[in-house]
Amino acid sequence: MNQITPPPKIEIIPSSAPFSEAQRSWLNGFFAGLLSDAPTPLSAEQGAALMPGAAGDGDDGEAPWHDQTMPITERMKLAEGRPLRRRMMAAMAQQDCGQCGYNCHDYSEAIAGKTEARLNLCVPGGKETARMLKSLYEEIDKAPAAPASTPSATPAAAAAAIAEPGRSRDNPAPAKFLSRRLLNGKGSEKETWHIEFDLSGCGLDYVVGDSFGIFARNDLGLVDQIIALLGASHTTEVRGKTLREVLLEDVSLSPAPDSLFELISYLTGGALREKARALAQGEDPDGDAATLDVMAVLQKFSKVRPHPEAFIEALEPLQPRLYSISSSHNATPGKLSLTVDCVRYVINKRKRLGLASTFLAERINPGDELKVYVQKAHGFALPPDPKTPIIMVGPGTGIAPFRAFLLDRRATGAPGKNWLFFGHQRSECDFFYRDELNGMKTSGLLTRLSLAWSRDGEKKFYVQDRMREVGREMWTWLAEGAHVYICGDAKRMAKDVERALVDIVAQFGARSTDEAISFVAELKKNGRFQQDVY
Repeated sequence: MNQITPPPKIEIIPSSAPFSEAQRSWLNGFFAGLLSDAPTPLSAEQGAALMPGAAGDGDDGEAPWHDQTMPITERMKLAEGRPLRRRMMAAMAQQDCGQCGYNCHDYSEAIAGKTEARLNLCVPGGKETARMLKSLYEEIDKAPAAPASTPSATPAAAAAAIAEPGRSRDNPAPAKFLSRRLLNGKGSEKETWHIEFDLSGCGLDYVVGDSFGIFARNDLGLVDQIIALLGASHTTEVRGKTLREVLLEDVSLSPAPDSLFELISYLTGGALREKARALAQGEDPDGDAATLDVMAVLQKFSKVRPHPEAFIEALEPLQPRLYSISSSHNATPGKLSLTVDCVRYVINKRKRLGLASTFLAERINPGDELKVYVQKAHGFALPPDPKTPIIMVGPGTGIAPFRAFLLDRRATGAPGKNWLFFGHQRSECDFFYRDELNGMKTSGLLTRLSLAWSRDGEKKFYVQDRMREVGREMWTWLAEGAHVYICGDAKRMAKDVERALVDIVAQFGARSTDEAISFVAELKKNGRFQQDVY
């Protein structure tokens, strides 16, 4: 969402701190996050054909880098010679996920236009994106001003949205946590929860396809371990709160930002200083950079104990987390639900916890309030004509918005046909909303339900495999004007599903591969192929 009043430039280290201007400049960097390895996409030419373009002054308006599976080096290479704001767009992870409060195009426009000073908002892009944005940002004062393209919202509309509580990450509203229910059966390797909220107190509503922003709190056990490593008291006052309160509510504890390594480099010397400097510049001297959250850094540099105030100032603000909404306001006014995978893993014998997922799974109680907001969808919504058939592909928690679509179509009496592809590991314990979906099929609301279980047989079988099995029928639906939707993992699923769709169009639509790619690209351009990927 466009910002109306330019926010103040964020200063992590105050001018009164005992550092040089160059040192303060480094410490004021704020970068966080990690990129996962990406699978091999289609050829560069074919992949670019599937990427949507956006018109802009000073270049051809194409955006071939708009691909979350593409490494940042390749994205930046494709953007060489483009205007600065376009190169900023290429630096982003290009999911249009909305976690930054913008879409990727508008975020790059806001930074280039100096109405947004925060360079660390791209959660999927993480450190690589933030470092690249910082490098590009330094070019702004050197480059002649370039005209920005028209933003997606007028100033009046943007101001109204920001002013209304719960419509922006910058102005959240209080909502009441109602309940959670485990969706997995005995024997599952996953932990997935159906989470419900009461919005009646804050008056928020939403449209299916929107996402829900959660401001979670850090784990108290982790917070107290960090306080112990600092050798500090949890009652130490920082920013007008206790140290424990700030660590619980205000700052991110994973992964460690570059500014923390820079702070440590100024508090130590010798080999430790060189190591900290290297980590701050994106190097990996010990081969463990990817595992370093805030606590791991304090353990790695155990001889260094920053002052609590300087330590807090070197950390990133705690970012909200976005989830696809799995309910319909038309079906259950005042209520909202999510479908959340709980993230737990072990690194070096230490348990790590997903921030928001474990907060929702175990650290909040029914009746508790938390800060939330509704993030309007960017091009992910039901067709305007309720008679239009829809094909939904959502394995795992990707089922969330499609459950919402089905509930909404039932509540509004939409007559269009509905086809859902759902898959997970095992049918016995991972069939989310089994009774509900079977009931929808029996009633006729769900015209077709196609399932794929990757661990039930000797050979792994996924939703894209099921799509190919029923490709002729899918092509018939497409010929009837069906809209296609994908929700779920961007790097391991969405590209495979999209390739399966291309193959189906080629085989049953009697087209060459390039012609099928052009057909799918046209579906995207016309809003008939939409994705909500993460």
